[in-house]
Formats: sequence, C-alpha cells, structure tokens
Amino acid sequence: MDLLEKYNVSVPRYTSYPPANYFRAMEEKEYIASVEESNRVGRRNLSFYLHIPFCRRLCHYCGCNSYIMPDQGTVEQYIEALHLEIDRIASLLDRDRPVSQIHYGGGTPTSLPVSVLHELNDHILSLFPCIEGKEISIECHPGYLSRTDWEALTSGCFNRYSIGIQDFDVKVLQCVGRTLAQIPLREIMDILRAANASVNMDFLYGLPYQTPESFVESIEQAIALRPDRLVTFGYGHVPWVFKRQLILEKHGLPSGEVKKRMYEQAAERLREAGYESIGLDHFVLPSDELHVAFREGLLHRNFQGYCTLRTTGQVYALGVTGISQLDGSYAQNTKDISEYISAVKRGELPVRKGYHLTADERIVREVIERLMCNYRIVWEELSGTLGIPVPEIKRAIRYDESVLDEMAADGILRKEEKGLSMTEAGHPFVRNVAAAFDPLMQATTKQFSKPI
Repeated sequence: MDLLEKYNVSVPRYTSYPPANYFRAMEEKEYIASVEESNRVGRRNLSFYLHIPFCRRLCHYCGCNSYIMPDQGTVEQYIEALHLEIDRIASLLDRDRPVSQIHYGGGTPTSLPVSVLHELNDHILSLFPCIEGKEISIECHPGYLSRTDWEALTSGCFNRYSIGIQDFDVKVLQCVGRTLAQIPLREIMDILRAANASVNMDFLYGLPYQTPESFVESIEQAIALRPDRLVTFGYGHVPWVFKRQLILEKHGLPSGEVKKRMYEQAAERLREAGYESIGLDHFVLPSDELHVAFREGLLHRNFQGYCTLRTTGQVYALGVTGISQLDGSYAQNTKDISEYISAVKRGELPVRKGYHLTADERIVREVIERLMCNYRIVWEELSGTLGIPVPEIKRAIRYDESVLDEMAADGILRKEEKGLSMTEAGHPFVRNVAAAFDPLMQATTKQFSKPI
C-alpha cells in the first residue's frame, strides 16, 4: 500500500498534549491555583501570548480564532481589558521570574495601531526582569501595513516578525480572500533588515489553484528575499469546525498526492538554497538557533510554534480564546469578546476551559514533544529527564512493538538500539508515529486534520 494512502489519516497536530479538543470546563479558582503553582514547579521563565482576534477581512482558509473588526469602541474596550488582564496575572506571579518570550498572534495583531502594540509590550516589560536575548515576536499581515507602519513597528521592542504571505500568486490569494500586500516584500525586508530584526515567512500549501510548480515558484521568490526562517504549513481542511472553509470546496482543493508533491518539491528547493529542515514544517538557515537546538536534540514546541529551551517558558495567554500552557495544566479563555471584556472588568480571569494532566499524561506529553521536535526518541535520555525507568515510560505510552515494526517496515522510522528516529521519507508522517504513543487515540471519536 502507498505510504500516503496508508498514513494520510486523521491525527492531532500535537501543538499540545492532550490536544485542545480534549479540554473540559474549568473554573477561575482552578486556573488561579495552577498559576500560583507555576511559581513553584516547571520552568521559571515567563512566556506571554497576547491574542488579537480582529481581522479587517477573514481569509476563507483560516483555522484561527478570528473575528471581523468590530466598532472602534469595542476595540478600545478590548485593549483596556488586555491591560487589566496583564495586571491580574502579574499579581499571581513571582516578580523575580524573567520574561523570555512575548508573542502576538491572532486574528491579525497588526490590525491594531502600532502605538497600542508598543504600549502592551511596555506594560509587560515594566513588571518583570528579562533574560538576555529575549524574543518579542509578532504575526504580521502585509496587507494591513504601510511603509510608515513597518517603520513604526521596528521602533519598539519587537525583534522577530512572522509575515503571513501564504502564496505570491495573486489568483490564489484572491480566491481565498487574502488582502494583497500594501508595499513590495523587498521593501518590507529592507526595513526589517535595517532594524537587525529576524524574519519568518509563512506559506500555506493545499489551497485552490496551487500546483507543485506554482508553489515552488512562490518559495523561490521567498528564497530570493532570504528570510531567517521559512514555514510551509499544510492547509488543514476542517469545515466541521470552521464553516467558512466550505467556500474553498467550490474552487476545488488539491488531492493529498498533489499536496505531498508540493511539500516535497518546495523542501528540495529550500535545501538546495541552504536551508535546513527542522521539526514538522520549518526551514531555517544553518546559523539559526533553532537549527542548533534541533541538532542537539533541544528543540521545544508550544502553541506559538518552535522555540529553544533558552527562550522556553511557561505560557500565560492573554486575550479572548488564549490558551495558557503551564507545567501541569492548560487553560483557555472565553471565545466571546463581550464576555471576555465584561469578566476582566469585574476583576476576573476569563478562563472557561482547560485540562489538568495526570502523571501518565505528562510522560506521554514529553515523549510526543521529543518526537515532534527532534524526530527521534532516546529512551535513556527520556528516563533521565523524567526521573523514571524506561519500562515505566513504555507502560504510560502503551508501547506496542508490533505497531513500530510495521512503521519501520514501511520505511517511515528506524528502530535503533537506544530508541528510534524518523526517516526523511517519514517526516511528513511524524504525527502518525506520535499518535501510536497516544493512549487517547486508541478509542477516540474526535476529528482531526490529515497530515498531508
């Protein structure tokens, strides 16, 4: 049986373990207890995520928690609520804990005035010390930013910019409802390079009217601009979650086989251009600290993407739908903007859902994260990190030798004396291998996207 036919099945993305669709109702007092506990256990570093849910126009493919830009009064109340939530969370945290990472996601963070974004940064940074070389990143929509806006962004604390390009083909962008860039990408890069900023470019494959040839052409245009990191996300078609994605079916979506060729040909071209593949979907220059971490088996991943252990912290999410990732639990804020604003104004933390991990689930989380980040598992290393014997780890993940033997026979992984590693051909199917270590997948009725 063809690998794509066999392994292109519904499996979690594993940006967290357990995935967010396993979250349950959570009360504010539970979250407060988890935040207070985070001062005593887990990583000391603080990572803040700020969710800006607004978009001036919703792209049809979007799987994010995004909302059409409301009236100016609602936007101003939302910004005020963010500042109040910052103060409320800060009151629960030890003030000597250092900030290592701040990330703005959405929606579209750059739908807000640049001055507002700088004020939010300044507020957080006034409350805590920082590590040397902290990362402050923002997701940017080039259709919303003029030259003046880009220059204003670089005058603040931001030092990493993720530019959502998706594709350079105007026909593809218009089909999916994507607003075109206000100024050429070359000019944007010149502004960011002049500020010594690091730049990510994000692309999406599997959209209507894309072909392997056209997608590689977009990648070649990106290579010419030489971003530090280039991300190729496979479009996840989940219309049962995001109904707006049904619009794309009218135009026709590429098959799994065509999507696979898009990824493979783009990856080949990026490697020829000197980029190194790391994790599930990232390509970075060899000097990038993510590549160094990957080579040393020290790459980490959270809801915001890949990061190094140096910048990794427990994540405290602010804003509507934001998901906090603490040492032993997750907590997600309400998805309703009005409810979020009202709750925060009352002095409450607006958490509505979450999950407390069991001892076994913490083990599974570590195994899956190691595999998803570094494409390999070394059992004795894991044993040393977790402080438990290898047999106990295998018991928690319900280790099944026969399943791994089958995957090894199919050529997607290698079984080794000390553990296992993914083959290059198996990289697109790392989620499938992770699912084999996931006890929750053995009797699930939940729906997920496909790897390709």
